[in-house]
Amino acid sequence: MVSLSLDRIGARYGRRQILAEASAPRIEGGVLTALVGANAAGKSTLFRRIAGQLRGPGTVRLIEADPDDLRYMPQDTAMSAALTVYESIILALKQQGGGWRLSAQELAAVDDVLHRFGVAHLAERQLPELSGGQRQAVSIAQTLVTRPKVVLMDEPTSALDLYRQYEVLDALHRYAAETEAVVILALHDLNQVIRSCAMTIALGGGSILTSGATRDVLTPELIRDLYGVESRVEMCSRGAPMIIVDGPMAKAS
Repeated sequence: MVSLSLDRIGARYGRRQILAEASAPRIEGGVLTALVGANAAGKSTLFRRIAGQLRGPGTVRLIEADPDDLRYMPQDTAMSAALTVYESIILALKQQGGGWRLSAQELAAVDDVLHRFGVAHLAERQLPELSGGQRQAVSIAQTLVTRPKVVLMDEPTSALDLYRQYEVLDALHRYAAETEAVVILALHDLNQVIRSCAMTIALGGGSILTSGATRDVLTPELIRDLYGVESRVEMCSRGAPMIIVDGPMAKAS
């Protein structure tokens, strides 16, 4: 099975140290893994370091995959090219080479990803005409059309309405299960994390504080350390866990 491990990863911008000694054991494929942490904790920097866009100390190790199998979708997915949605998916598919003639298998892959992420009805629309949520869904489709084995997505649901958030997270869950890919999502909504992600990596202070099964990682103590708020986990009416935030942590007198 595809997996990813991080050993003492570091990264800096100029003189500012962003990551130091960030390590995680094998991150297994086949399930969704969340990356959580406060704003400016270094989540995007860690993704860029894993994707090879930043240099630094430490080792990123891919098992049953190589760097060409990795795709990173940043949070900012500006689309200004005068292409249709369908053309943009084809371009993403063909960026790996092989000429511009499309095989029947490639056409099927484009159609599958358009339907999987609910953007088939936008196929003939120009990219600049799309709303923020539509652009985000198209970016996800572009990222996954080549069926990569390692996927890093920075806030993939931030521009989506509530229904589309559930729909996209379910589609990503099914993608991970079908392909056994490592799929790591940087998410701020902890209730999305606890409902959709089997595993969680917690980033704080420039290092990975803990990683493991989501219910074991997202404790009130960890949430207090990461975000400075008091919280509790309760079961909702359908038997699913829900994180209730009671308010900011009380300041010492």
